[in-house]
Amino acid sequence: MSVVEPLPGAVLPPESKRDREMARTAQQCIMRSLDHSRAPAITVQTDGGEAASIQVPPQALRLFGEILGAMSEGRAVTIMPADREFTTVEAANFLRVSRPFVIKEIEEGRLRCRMVGTHRRIALEDLQAYAAKEREGQRAALRDLADADRELGLDY
Repeated sequence: MSVVEPLPGAVLPPESKRDREMARTAQQCIMRSLDHSRAPAITVQTDGGEAASIQVPPQALRLFGEILGAMSEGRAVTIMPADREFTTVEAANFLRVSRPFVIKEIEEGRLRCRMVGTHRRIALEDLQAYAAKEREGQRAALRDLADADRELGLDY
């Protein structure tokens, strides 16, 4: 079994229960402020007790809330630019498959890429679309198996 290294920009999940609780509380505060305000502001307090209020676009606060929600559940979060391109090694890590598998999928036309000299580059958008299509295929296969089990009267 191989270990997948976090992509650049990864935010690892909080290690302590206290950190997860802090993340959950912060997420709830942010989401409440989005529900009650059209121009949200947050107050930042330094270790010295000084407080400053700053305006934050609602879209950014939603993103912060989603990140904090994932952290409160102990999940890692990765943030990257939407126009990011991946090497075949990075794409393999992203999909949790081998590099030769990624190259085979590219060569068979199931995963788009562009060539930069002799190197393949895969857009984040294409990688996400491929992953979503694969997940849907897996779900369909599981539904088919469940249907076959029911038809055969196999209840587990």
